[in-house]
Amino acid sequence: MPRLCAFYGIVIYMYWRDHGPPHFHAEYGDHEALIVIEDGRVFAGSLPPRALRLVREWHRLHGDELREAWDRAVRREDPGSIEPLP
Repeated sequence: MPRLCAFYGIVIYMYWRDHGPPHFHAEYGDHEALIVIEDGRVFAGSLPPRALRLVREWHRLHGDELREAWDRAVRREDPGSIEPLP
């Protein structure tokens, strides 16, 4: 599973040819959530509130890049990397 980004102990991944809806995986410690790219909602799993706020802020800043990464991953191409939160 390609790693897109890491910040503040949160790691963002995207699986090759993953199921819909388009989403990414956010891991923080023992927690994992699948976040829908379109609207930032949690599709499955959970994160602690602070980690979820940070992930949603990162998502807000990088939505277009996430959509492009999803399109590449679906084609089994390298989705690339995305800048972390400052």
